[in-house]
Amino acid sequence: MRNFFVNQYLFFIIALFCASNGVFANGQLKVIPPSVRLDRPEGMQQLLVMKVGDTTDLDVSRRCNFETTEPQIVEVGVDGRVVPKRDGKAVIVVRCDDEVVQVPVVVIGLGSPTPVSFRREVLPILTKSGCSSGGCHGKAEGQNGFRLSIFGFDAVADHNAVVKEARGRRVSPAAPKQSLLLKKATGMTPHGGGAKIELGSPWYRRIERWIAEGAQLDDEASQGVVAIDVYPERIQMAPNGEQQLLVTAIGSDGTRRCVTVEAEFDSNAKEIATADRDGKIRVSNNPGEAAILVRYLGHVGICRVTIPQDLATFQRPEENNFIDQAVWDKLKRLGIQPGQVTDDATFLRRVYLDTIGSLPTPDEVRRFMADLSPNKRTQVIDQLLKRPEYADFWAMKWADILRVDKAIVKPQGAVAMTRWLRDQFNDNTPYDEFARRIVTAEGNTLAEGPASFYEVHKDSEMLGRSISQIFLGVRIECAQCHHHPFERWGQADYYAFAGFFTGVQRKKAASGGRKIYSRGGVNLKHPQTGVELLPVGLGAKAVALDGVEDRRDVLSRWMTSPENPYFAKMIVNRIWAHYFGRGLVEPIDDLRATNPATNEPLLEALANHLIAKRYDLKAFTRSVLNANAYQLEAVPNLSNQTDTQNFSRAAWKPMPAEVLLDAICQATGVPEQFNGWPEGYRAIQIWDNRMPSYFFRVFGRPQRVSVCECERGNEPSIAQALHLMNSPESVRKIRHRDGLAARLAASERSSTQIIEEIYLATLCRQPTSAEQSLMQQAFQEPGITRREASEDILWALLNTREFVYNH
Repeated sequence: MRNFFVNQYLFFIIALFCASNGVFANGQLKVIPPSVRLDRPEGMQQLLVMKVGDTTDLDVSRRCNFETTEPQIVEVGVDGRVVPKRDGKAVIVVRCDDEVVQVPVVVIGLGSPTPVSFRREVLPILTKSGCSSGGCHGKAEGQNGFRLSIFGFDAVADHNAVVKEARGRRVSPAAPKQSLLLKKATGMTPHGGGAKIELGSPWYRRIERWIAEGAQLDDEASQGVVAIDVYPERIQMAPNGEQQLLVTAIGSDGTRRCVTVEAEFDSNAKEIATADRDGKIRVSNNPGEAAILVRYLGHVGICRVTIPQDLATFQRPEENNFIDQAVWDKLKRLGIQPGQVTDDATFLRRVYLDTIGSLPTPDEVRRFMADLSPNKRTQVIDQLLKRPEYADFWAMKWADILRVDKAIVKPQGAVAMTRWLRDQFNDNTPYDEFARRIVTAEGNTLAEGPASFYEVHKDSEMLGRSISQIFLGVRIECAQCHHHPFERWGQADYYAFAGFFTGVQRKKAASGGRKIYSRGGVNLKHPQTGVELLPVGLGAKAVALDGVEDRRDVLSRWMTSPENPYFAKMIVNRIWAHYFGRGLVEPIDDLRATNPATNEPLLEALANHLIAKRYDLKAFTRSVLNANAYQLEAVPNLSNQTDTQNFSRAAWKPMPAEVLLDAICQATGVPEQFNGWPEGYRAIQIWDNRMPSYFFRVFGRPQRVSVCECERGNEPSIAQALHLMNSPESVRKIRHRDGLAARLAASERSSTQIIEEIYLATLCRQPTSAEQSLMQQAFQEPGITRREASEDILWALLNTREFVYNH
């Protein structure tokens, strides 16, 4: 018997040595962590068992058998969770297939455990259980008289709510099990949110012990969590595979504690991968990448998940520039074969709609198709970037982003701002200068210039939020009341950034409107601590403002610097999303470490390219449009039919409301008569965002109440389909006496030529022989005139997906 204990003791010493040197992987099997230390009764350690491969590791935890040599000291479940029972030492034996790994365990301090920390051990339970979420007690008004801070950001307020409010009846240190907090959480007392904690579970016992210890609020400075570690940080998985995550909190004293069960998990691409509440990742059979966000006590981390598919041979397409190289590299890694370059007619329609918001005319289509020069696509791109419609189209887009709202800035101000925007794009103002002019705008809000931006965004906080989101892609608004749930930004960052705009002043101008100017300014205070905050860029170091007349000058220099980590990436992502139908980062104005780009090398290369081009947007756009990646066909192949994020084929993009209306007018040959406007104006030229229009409303034209492009509706609806098919406006244009159908029917053209012309006017291509035969039937119907047949064909094509979408 004595030899048995001696052998066990020697084994334990050897095990500790091996674990400390990271060699506890028997063959190809690896257990994380290699050793376990538990020092509180409700502690838990998740074991993760990985099969080490040549290119990737595989989670085999669910295939393993876990046993403990000392069941009276520790218990291990089939899921690999180790929980303590009493002080002592033990070994967890892990068996998988023919391999065995032994993990040493030390349990100490259960007899006289460290008091439970409200900040580090109770608050995470309330957060993970959903108690402090916006849909429960975390909303502004609370729930049923009980109000917690959102995401548990205010520990003092939450402790007061739990312990002191409601006459202290929520906790009972004398009889912890009778505490209302526990009885409602377990469902023993009726609770609108249902049972959140299992009776007798480690969470239950932890809260019970905290109450028994007096329900104290621990000191903020005592051994707080300084970071979390997520394992694995990056993993390649097979389709429909599973992977357990392991989350470890790192204390200020260097101690490590497993918090997997208390951490929260989310995915930025749920069609690729999801994570359940216990941190188990499940991936679909769609190839691509996802980032699993892990959040614990204000700290965030991610696990990058890659799901490639099998591809026998990757046939690398021709590369026109660096964009193609980056896209093809990513597709090769994922095992996705990109589609072919699209035909000339489809390319021409696509590039016209994307670049100038208009269809090519039938004559322009014919000339392009007849051109045999090898560089004709490059030539048409150059021509489009010089056309005035390019400036009209992009002025409309930026008027949406900057919220040029007639109801706020008055009609004269909306006209002036729209004209100024059009001039910027017509003159190809470098983007950094364009941004500086907006950020440092001064002058009359009714004069041509960007000053009316400061009429819409009236206070320093609103300005900080909008400038951050528009030009940096940082949604700092989330940090206004609490720490940003997905990023490092806190209230100090929010109010320090807003401090750049405290000097902005407005006064009534003699000529009407308001005069905008900025002088001096005050430092804002942290709402919780009252500490005065120096204005500082996001993630930057504070700079002295002594002698600075306009704080915005300091901001604009930092913001447009080539070293700024956000500025160039934000605009290239916005432009990429416009031309490709989705951004490299989605949402396009939400750049953060926990929401990485689907192709980070490409985003980096695009940003560097823009900087190298001195922020020349036309030169940058020219590179994008000349890339073969932009010119791919939309037809899927067997390899890329489930790919939605890697640009292996062109996307079907709904036309913006204004572009679609202009396309209908152009195709029918009947211009729109806008209320109060001279005939001949196109929808993309209309500055009046409040103009009554059922078409604009049903097709999602924004009201300009948000700086987010997501305000524009682009989801198809039954109302849209019915409007195109049956609305009096649509029918009137098709049947107009001076419209395309009437003119063609009255001409000497044959039915074949009429069909060709209608196809060119709507779909910008020649009909196929099958389509020609089908449409000829309209002219062969008894009692149908040439005009009626032409109208029927035009109506049919205007209601096809091929017309309504850009592809």
